[in-house]
Amino acid sequence: MIELSQLTFGYGKQKLFDNLTLSLKPGHIYGLLGMNGAGKSTLLKNIAGLVFPWSGTCIVNGVNADKRLPSFLQELFFVPEEIYLPSVNAKQFAESTGHFYPNFDFGQFINILTEFDVPIDKLLTKLSFGQQKKVIIAFGLSTNTSLLIMDEPTNGLDIPSKAQFRKIIASALTEDRCVIISTHQVRDLDNLIDTVLVLHNRQIVLASSLDEIADKVNFSSISIDSTDHIYAEENISGLHAITKNTNGSYTKVDMELLFNAIISNNTQLIEILNKPGHE
Repeated sequence: MIELSQLTFGYGKQKLFDNLTLSLKPGHIYGLLGMNGAGKSTLLKNIAGLVFPWSGTCIVNGVNADKRLPSFLQELFFVPEEIYLPSVNAKQFAESTGHFYPNFDFGQFINILTEFDVPIDKLLTKLSFGQQKKVIIAFGLSTNTSLLIMDEPTNGLDIPSKAQFRKIIASALTEDRCVIISTHQVRDLDNLIDTVLVLHNRQIVLASSLDEIADKVNFSSISIDSTDHIYAEENISGLHAITKNTNGSYTKVDMELLFNAIISNNTQLIEILNKPGHE
C-alpha cells in the first residue's frame, strides 16, 4: 500500500530523513514512535502528500503522494495533532464534509460519537479540546478510507477516553485498511498496534511486528546484580530488562522499555531485532 524509497527530506538546511526506505501493508495498525523533533509528523505529511521530498519517492496505492490526485485523497484521511473545526455541530460537519469520501458512514460516525459521549448538536467550537479530538477521530474512522493516519491522536484525551480510543480503533481495522498512529506517549499504543516503527537518527531503525520482536527478545524482571541482559532499567524488584530469547519463550513486548533502549542507541538490540529469522 505504501512504498517509501530513498526518501530524503528536510526544512531549510536541516535534513530530517536521509534515504529512508519503508514498506507498509494493509491489514495492520502501525505505531510510529520517536522522540520529539525526530520528524514523525513530517514523515506522516510526506505520506499524505502535504510536503514534498527533496529526493526519492512516496507511493501510496500505486500513486505518487505529492500529486494529490482526487482518487488518492478520497482514500486517505489525516488526523493532525492540532485541529481547527468550524462553528457547526457534529451532524452538520458530517453532512457537509462526508460526501468527499465515497465510503463515509454517517451512522457509524454517530455511533462512535455516542460511544465517546460527545454531543452531536453542540457547536464544535464550544467543545473542549478533548471532545473536538474525539469528533475528528470519529469522522476519520467513519470515512472508511483505505489509509488512516493519526498524528498524536491521544493528546488531550483523559485515561478513560484513551481506553475507548484503543477499543474503537481496533474494531475499525479491516484487511483492506492501513492505520498509522504516531505518538511519543508509548504506553497509549499498548494492546492496539501490531507493528512498531521507530524513527531515530533520520532513519526507521526498527520496523517489526510485535510477534517478531517477542520471538527474538524477552522482557522480564531480573536481579539487580545480573549482567545477562541487552538493556535494563532499575525498578523496585531489581532490573526490568530486555534479554535475548534463547529458549523460544514468549513475553509481552514492553514498548516503553523497547523504545528507551533504541533511543539510547543500543546497537546490540537493534542488530538482533533487524536480523532475519530467530536468533
